[in-house]
Amino acid sequence: MTIIAAADGSALGNPGPAGWAWYVNDSCWRAGGWPHGTNNQGELMAVLDLFRSTAHVPDEELKILCDSQYVINCITKWMPGWKRKGWRKADGKPVLNVDLLKDIDQAIVGRKYTFEWVKGHAGHDLNEAADVRARAVALAYQQGIAAAGGPGYPGADEAARSLSRTIPAPNATAPEEAPSLFDGEHDDDDHDADAQDEDLTLFGGQDLLSGSSLTNAPAGFMEQETFVEPTLFAGGDEEAVLGQVGVRSDEETVILLEKELLRPDVRGDLGRTGILLHPDFTEIGSSGRVWSRDELMMALEGNPGESAEIEVISAERLSTNTMLLSYRSLGRTGSALRSSIWLLDDGRWRLRFHQSTPEK
Repeated sequence: MTIIAAADGSALGNPGPAGWAWYVNDSCWRAGGWPHGTNNQGELMAVLDLFRSTAHVPDEELKILCDSQYVINCITKWMPGWKRKGWRKADGKPVLNVDLLKDIDQAIVGRKYTFEWVKGHAGHDLNEAADVRARAVALAYQQGIAAAGGPGYPGADEAARSLSRTIPAPNATAPEEAPSLFDGEHDDDDHDADAQDEDLTLFGGQDLLSGSSLTNAPAGFMEQETFVEPTLFAGGDEEAVLGQVGVRSDEETVILLEKELLRPDVRGDLGRTGILLHPDFTEIGSSGRVWSRDELMMALEGNPGESAEIEVISAERLSTNTMLLSYRSLGRTGSALRSSIWLLDDGRWRLRFHQSTPEK
């Protein structure tokens, strides 16, 4: 069977409030977005999430309808050349949207897929359905209201939860441990006391998301040199762009990003955690287990935990591109002392390391 889906993105102002969506039919679609992003980023995220949402049916071929020749060319023509050059263009400049592209590069391994270009806003049923949903998310971020995320692909949630339950523990005798990035602040009423949830610490818990060079591409599909990375803050009061000189200090930025990861709707969104977490991210749980970025993201998608408040102890600059944040998290089941190391990576602060120690 071939899965036929349309993928689309929307950005109001480009950059501006942004949304993405993929659509198969009215009972099989998914959407998400950011307070600040570009059309290209939305289009790429829609394709990435489609591959991830169908990862549990790897034998099914994907036919992806897309109105962005930039996205199609990125994936089908340009990525091999970028990879050989260390993810740099022919002129030596870094490839934009590289984190999304790297994730797509991993997600397509072993998959059967084809892309078909369709003209946007021309009455194509699937493309219009994806466009409407992506734009709805962008409008929701613009207005500070909630937007529908869609039912997703059948079986995707169950597959993610199954994977998170089967992540191997350090040894056969130790109980399965959930990520410490959100330790002890999930709802114990919803989980067995012996389940892996007991050490979910990363930050306290709520409903939390990779050819030839671009120089040969048509001018209309060149990467936007004015691209501004999304701020990833869902509140309407976060209007400034993170990293923009003069908007806020690095200390303030890191604290805001840490608070962003305290929200379950962020932790359960692979797209958003993929942007916030450094590719080399690791975490040490309270039992001593070491979690990789991918293990953590998959576990959190199935169990994002509950929300928590924080009391900042210190935000200390270790170097020009490294910040150490120490704080106390306060949740329904207790408090914990936490340390996070943030790295400035290609102009964006990303979490490189996290550790938590429950307070007795």
